[in-house]
Amino acid sequence: MRIALFEDHAAIDFAPIALLRPVFELLCGHFGARERALEFLPVQDWAAFLRSELADVYREEHPGCHVNSIDWLRGGPTLLINGRWLADPNHLSKILPDSVGIVDGTVVYLTLDPLEVPLLTGDNWDEELPQIARNRCRVAAPGRLARYPWDLVHHNPDQLRADFAARDFGLSQADEQGPHVAVLGPATNVFVDPTACIDPFVVIDARKGPVSIEAGAMIQAFTRLEGPCHVGAKSQLFRANVREGTTIGPVCRVGGEIEGAILHGFVNKYHDGFLGHSYVCPWVNLGALSTNSDLKNDYSTVRVPLSGHPIESGEMKVGCFIGDHTKTAIGSLFNTGSSVGIMCLILPDGELLPKHVPSFSRIWHGELIEGFPLEKGLATARAAMQRRDKILSTAQETLLRKVHSMTHLERERAFERRTEKMDVVQSEKCKV
Repeated sequence: MRIALFEDHAAIDFAPIALLRPVFELLCGHFGARERALEFLPVQDWAAFLRSELADVYREEHPGCHVNSIDWLRGGPTLLINGRWLADPNHLSKILPDSVGIVDGTVVYLTLDPLEVPLLTGDNWDEELPQIARNRCRVAAPGRLARYPWDLVHHNPDQLRADFAARDFGLSQADEQGPHVAVLGPATNVFVDPTACIDPFVVIDARKGPVSIEAGAMIQAFTRLEGPCHVGAKSQLFRANVREGTTIGPVCRVGGEIEGAILHGFVNKYHDGFLGHSYVCPWVNLGALSTNSDLKNDYSTVRVPLSGHPIESGEMKVGCFIGDHTKTAIGSLFNTGSSVGIMCLILPDGELLPKHVPSFSRIWHGELIEGFPLEKGLATARAAMQRRDKILSTAQETLLRKVHSMTHLERERAFERRTEKMDVVQSEKCKV
């Protein structure tokens, strides 16, 4: 079977968490869309169609993938999968070649015949795929279509349940943890990989949903896991209170309280502090007592400044979205619906931080300031990655430099708004 994951134009609305990766690599449930398709479909060959600036890094990370190759599509019938589709894994194997899957009026899957390849230019699949789909039987596809970052968080509990139900885990050690590990709820709702290590006095509460703990994970004493939740391979939990709806990706270090959040992988949140209804990207370090709000005092819906433009989420519980390589100092306090870009440095002053922090910026004693030194940021990234036996490759560094240039206007506008705000405050002081 041949499949191809693709991004449509809505991918740009997933900044800052998708600035360094295609949308089909963003986590929801146990997997991103690419991992889910490869896990549940009999794939022999696959391709990916994504933003041009991401291509070199993606080729490096996935050498077996055909990246942005229209010619490859001519090799045989290919199942095209929209990277924003949060699919029910059990439905993937039931897709019929003559059908087109639709969610919210958008094409989420379609089997492309080689003779139809000339109809695709590679530039505007948003318009071209619906034209091809006119010759197919339209099917209401199960699952959801993510439109913005908070959709991944909102749908995470249901996706956790669906992914758990579809997986063939094999041998579980849930029944062999001994009397000092409390498993609440049905044992069939719990998977513990045989290589995971769980200390005494851990509580696994599967009464509201499944709990899965992957290979090499370490769960320290006095941790509580409440399903549905998922702990990725080699992650370590230190006296953590993990509430329902949480996904912890691979190689994370997690402490404190986490509720309904997604930690993509390689995230360091070792210390106490609350993280709720948020998405945190790799190589982020949250300093001690870093905390976010995820609910407004008046219970109204939350607006989020994506790329500096406020977007109405329609959701009552929305936390923060933090891009790769960002570091927060002790006691950082994020407001409801905050957007923090990649490679930011946050030094708080004891008050709520700005809701919009553009990529490659600094918060100095609570104020947004200019002049983030890119070379120093790259050096910090190299050091952080080496601590986890990873390297910052030439392709990754080139991508960071490209994104630095691409986000220049966003930073300029944020600094202009800051200056205007300071001028207004100064004017009011003069009147007094």
